Amino acid sequence: MGEDGEETPHTSRGEPFALPPSGPDRRSALRADCASCFGLCCVALPFAASADFALDKEAGRPCPNLREDSRCGIHSHLREKGFSGCTVFDCFGAGQKVSQITFEGRDWRRDRRTAKQMFAVFPVMRLLHELLRHLDEALSLPVDPALRDGLGRAAAKVERLSLEDAGTLLALDLAALHREVGDLLSQSSAQARAALPGPRADHRGADLIGARLRGADLRGADLRGSYLIAADLRDADLRGADLLGADLRDADLRGADLTGGVFLTGPQVTSAKGDDTTLLPASLSRPAHW
Repeated sequence: MGEDGEETPHTSRGEPFALPPSGPDRRSALRADCASCFGLCCVALPFAASADFALDKEAGRPCPNLREDSRCGIHSHLREKGFSGCTVFDCFGAGQKVSQITFEGRDWRRDRRTAKQMFAVFPVMRLLHELLRHLDEALSLPVDPALRDGLGRAAAKVERLSLEDAGTLLALDLAALHREVGDLLSQSSAQARAALPGPRADHRGADLIGARLRGADLRGADLRGSYLIAADLRDADLRGADLLGADLRDADLRGADLTGGVFLTGPQVTSAKGDDTTLLPASLSRPAHW
C-alpha cells in the first residue's frame, strides 16, 4: 500500500517495478498540515496574473481568497476560479513548522512585528523540507553503506537547521547547502539506477519542451532538471527514471509508467496531464483533476 492507502501499482508490462521501499514512514512531518499553518503560502509568496493565477499578488499581501481562519475560501474550486497554480504547490510541511515551531504559534495577524520575518522564513523552510523529503527518499534506495551514512548525516544536519531561530534561518547559505545535498542525491540516484535494466539515457537538463516521446523507453533515464513542458509522454516507460526538478507542466502522461521514479514529487505530477492509465510511484496520490 502507498502512503495514502492506495494499492501499490503494477506495470502494464507485467511485474511490479519499484525500488526497494523505505523503512518506517518518516514523512508525516513533511506533509502539509494546513490546519496547523497560518495560511503562509497564501500570504508570503507572490504570484502574477497568468494561466495559473487569476490576479497579481505581491509577497506579504494576503490573497483575497484567504479567510480569517487561515483557510482558502475557494479551495474546492481553485482550478475553475483560475488558481490552478495553487493546486500544484506543496510546502512539504514547512508551513506548520514555521507557524508552530519557529514562531511558537504566533499568528502574523495578531503579531504584526513578526509578520515580515515570518514571511521571509517560510520559503527558506520550504527548501529545507524539500531537501529533507528527497534525503528521506534517498535513504530508501539501494546505495552502499558509506553513501547511506553520508545521507543520514546530511538529513540530521538539515533537520537541525530547520529547528533554528528565524535569524539563523535567514542567514543560511542555502546555495551551499543545496549543492551539498544535491551531490548526495545525484550519487544515490546513480547507484540505484545502475542496477535497473534498460539503456539509462542521459537527458539531464535537456530541453524537451513539446518533445514527441510517445512510447519512448526511458527506463532508468536521468531526466534531472529537464524541461518536459507539454511533452507527449503517452505510454512512455519511465520506470526508475530520475525526475528530480524535471518540469512536467502540461506533459501528457496518459498511459505512462512512472513506477519507481526517483525524486518525483506531488507538485510535478499535479502539474502534468494524466488519467487512470498513468502508473505512479506508490508514495504519490493520483491528482483529483486527472
